[in-house]
Amino acid sequence: MMERLARASSKVAGAKQVLRALREGKLASAYIARDADPFVTRPVAYACEKAGIPVVEVDDMNELGRACGLTVHAASAGILKG
Repeated sequence: MMERLARASSKVAGAKQVLRALREGKLASAYIARDADPFVTRPVAYACEKAGIPVVEVDDMNELGRACGLTVHAASAGILKG
């Protein structure tokens, strides 16, 4: 599952960016780190569930950040449509 995120040419990282992409109708799928603070990830999971966007849980924030090409951790990320 993480390979798809790592290969995606259009992606976003961070809860704010994922929620923005969702509101704009640009989000295809979302990823959430299990070790992230639920205060940050719960709104993302809820909004995706409500919108019918698939959510993939990954083990940790470090792994999610690396898949996005970041040198920092990420609590959530998403692949954009198109």
